[in-house]
Formats: sequence, C-alpha cells, structure tokens
Amino acid sequence: MPQISSFYGIIIFLNFADHLPPHFHAWYGDYKCIVNIKDGVVKGEMPSRALKMIFEWMETHRDELQLAWEQTVRGEHPNKIEPLK
Repeated sequence: MPQISSFYGIIIFLNFADHLPPHFHAWYGDYKCIVNIKDGVVKGEMPSRALKMIFEWMETHRDELQLAWEQTVRGEHPNKIEPLK
C-alpha cells in the first residue's frame, strides 16, 4: 500500500488495484478508516479531531487524490501529495 501523505501522525495510503468507489485509507495510531474521495463517507473509526484534519486535507487535494487513485488502479505508483500545514 503506497503512502501518499502524512501529517500530524496521520498516514494516508492507497491500495494498488483497489475496489470502487475511489477512496483512501487513513491510519492514526490504532485507528483506521477508509474515506470516499467524492462524498467523504467514512468507514471505520477515527477520532473527530483527526477526521477534521483528514477532511481539510482531502478538500484541498481532491483533484490530486483522484489522480493518485487512478494511478494506483493502473498499478502505477501514485504521486506524493503535500501534507496538511
């Protein structure tokens, strides 16, 4: 699973040849969740403070996330995405 970004202890991953809908995986300590890129639906558990940062990052980089998703579905290594500052 390629890591595409990390910030404030949150690590963002994508899976190669993953299933639809386009999404990314976020880990924070023992918490893990999957976030839908288009509508922000979350599966899993994540503290609200961390989830707020993930959403802020996602809104800023939605187009880059979609491109990275398409790259991994094709089996390519995705570009890194700038962390939340």
